[in-house]
Amino acid sequence: VVCVSLSVLSCSVCLELLKEPPVTVPCGHSYCRTCISSFWDGEKEKDVYSCPQCRQTFTPRPVLMKNTMMAELVDQVKEVRVQEAAGGPSFAAAEDVACDVCVGRKVKAFKSCLNCVASYCEEQLQPHHQSAAFKRHRLVDPFKKLQENICSCHNEVMKMFCRTDQQCICILCSMEEHKGHHMVSAAAEHTERGHQPFSNCGYFIGTVQSKGLPVRKELLKYYMFTV
Repeated sequence: VVCVSLSVLSCSVCLELLKEPPVTVPCGHSYCRTCISSFWDGEKEKDVYSCPQCRQTFTPRPVLMKNTMMAELVDQVKEVRVQEAAGGPSFAAAEDVACDVCVGRKVKAFKSCLNCVASYCEEQLQPHHQSAAFKRHRLVDPFKKLQENICSCHNEVMKMFCRTDQQCICILCSMEEHKGHHMVSAAAEHTERGHQPFSNCGYFIGTVQSKGLPVRKELLKYYMFTV
């Protein structure tokens, strides 16, 4: 999937998504064929034709050719819009967490499973809701690098940082082998170090801190634990 800004796929004449067939003028800018044709019809008397966007001029009037790649990208955008309007799946962009099960074009993940150490879209998540085999599996909001952020001892997300041992730990670790140690939230440690990466605490930093949620509130949300 090629990720581009919608502004690149918009016609600067009608300010809408490029209509079929999109064409590209010699300077490289693209337009709806009807839009640029109408614009140039208004310049016939001067016999000098310009690009509405960069104002570069052309003589004689350029022959318009369909931009096949641009047309394919526009079709992809239209497809996504139709599916979203119909309540269909939302495809994963580069910054999204993608479903680990989907084949081909990846759908955006709906949940991550701490037991399976995988992320699922709503369709692929159904067995977790329907089968008794998955009844005890722990589902959380999707996040990247799932395996790296799971405690190998307790199968919990590592949201704490032990300053005594200089490592990321989970809540259960903080109450057991790290009990009595100097501990802070992974987000707090990340901030104190000037946002430099220091260990595999990406879930807490990337999900909780980016949302601006209080550390204490998030911990209480996921665990019956008094900070």
